[in-house]
Amino acid sequence: MTTVSSAEHSRRDFLYIATAAVGAVGAVAAVVPLVSQMNPDASTIAAGAPIEVDLGPVAEGQVIKVFWRGKPIFISHRTKKEIEEAQNVQLSSLPDPQPDSDRVKKGHDQWLVLIAICTHLGCIPLAHQGDYDGFFCPCHGSQYDSSGRIRRGPAPKNLFLPPYEFVSDSKIRIG
Repeated sequence: MTTVSSAEHSRRDFLYIATAAVGAVGAVAAVVPLVSQMNPDASTIAAGAPIEVDLGPVAEGQVIKVFWRGKPIFISHRTKKEIEEAQNVQLSSLPDPQPDSDRVKKGHDQWLVLIAICTHLGCIPLAHQGDYDGFFCPCHGSQYDSSGRIRRGPAPKNLFLPPYEFVSDSKIRIG
């Protein structure tokens, strides 16, 4: 009959625990790079992954420019005056008629999100310029109102709207 001392049990137990710990560390070391390689790289993100923009710091009347898919995006925090002027325009007077309500998200009339590329030849317009206090393309003279609708000049269409949604009252996701 063989007797086993308690010292052998504790050594054997230590070896089991140490082996399991080394195996767990090895498994984590193998899984972390595998999971991280599944995330999109910077070029994929630049090519079209959605971006989130915090609207909190944007003051009323201010227009900021961000980039999504390599395109400039204007985000305008419109004043009550700008909203009223945009809503009261006779649609029949517009070259590309579209009501202001179709150009903003319901309940968020103060926020206008536009692709900041002139629909004439692809220039970048200037904000708060022109006869309509909207956007003005200095290259060829196209003038847009505070809703991004073409009012005068050679541009055939309104400024385009990117796909976006409100994540919260103060944050949007573009794309």
